[in-house]
Amino acid sequence: MKAIGIVAEYNPFHCGHYYQIKKIQEQYPEHAIVVVMTGNFTQRGECAIMDKWKRCQIALDHGVDLVIELPYPFATQSADFFAYGAITLLEKLKVEKVVFGSESNQIEDLYTIAKTQIENEDFEKLVKIYSKLGKNYPTAISCAIEDLTGKKIDTPNDLLGVSYIKTILKNHYNIIPETIQRTNEYHDKELSKTISSATSIREALKRKESIQGQVPEDTLSYFENLHNMEDYFPLLKYKILSDNHLNQYQTVEEGIEHTLKKEIEKANSYEEFIQKIKTKRYTYNKISRMLLHILCGFTKEQSSSFQTIEYIRILGFNEKGRAYLNENKKQITLPIISKINRGKPAMLDWELQTTKLYTIFSKDQKEKEETKIIYKGDSYD
Repeated sequence: MKAIGIVAEYNPFHCGHYYQIKKIQEQYPEHAIVVVMTGNFTQRGECAIMDKWKRCQIALDHGVDLVIELPYPFATQSADFFAYGAITLLEKLKVEKVVFGSESNQIEDLYTIAKTQIENEDFEKLVKIYSKLGKNYPTAISCAIEDLTGKKIDTPNDLLGVSYIKTILKNHYNIIPETIQRTNEYHDKELSKTISSATSIREALKRKESIQGQVPEDTLSYFENLHNMEDYFPLLKYKILSDNHLNQYQTVEEGIEHTLKKEIEKANSYEEFIQKIKTKRYTYNKISRMLLHILCGFTKEQSSSFQTIEYIRILGFNEKGRAYLNENKKQITLPIISKINRGKPAMLDWELQTTKLYTIFSKDQKEKEETKIIYKGDSYD
């Protein structure tokens, strides 16, 4: 049995995600669909609005066969590191292709851009020049790419797609990337009449607007007791005010710790705090990731020690997903973890620590993290 890979956050799972899965099923009906999904914290530096177990269950209910967790050290960092962790997991799982949404839907152009970033020595020089001119890092990359290739790329899914392809090329992975046309705008904060982005759905939830028709009808019951970064603001405030070594944390650049300490005393909310710090150099997402690493206590030293994928952690599967694992387990070289025992990898131990933080404000009664796995089928032993 072969498999198609997807990298996702499902924060939340919406009609666009369901559309993608159905298109893959139509094109590859015999393949298993394997999703590498972020855990309780996301690449934007935020808490997921619902925990990974709920998002895993929803994915299995809507056509996914196997859900694997992308560990925190990869899930909460910049695009290249995020992509490396996710694509490496899919490679270790022996998937044939990775399918991702793309605004341009031009896979050849994405390949050209990826190769340029890897092979052209002028690329990094141009990025530095544009950065010195006051461009933020994503914009500097976009400008450098356009100068070298004549191709403009500034949309988030295409940029992430380039990072996927770079990971494949740099590591000589035997995975074929394919795109599906993205039909909505990632940054939209207003709901669409057709398919809305996860960002717009989260914003609508904050405004207490109805999201009926934006997500599969059978998932609406999951939208209770949602998580919000504002809940964690008092903890973050205490952490920043009480810690005199903020520059030890991942992505905290030297000097900004003084600004953090100064502005946190004036801010009355998480959102207000970010807006006080945000500059051309420090984008919203860059600040969010920085604050999340401070909140969780994720240090630069830890990040340096967590550079490679150490294990494959199963969050859930159905019968087809289990059959895929059984057929391919002899070729999979990493340990596959479904239940957590003593002697667990240091990266997984860190994952459990971040889960404890995530669940501080949870009203749900959860099973123990160490023993949980979701199985969608008639029987499981």
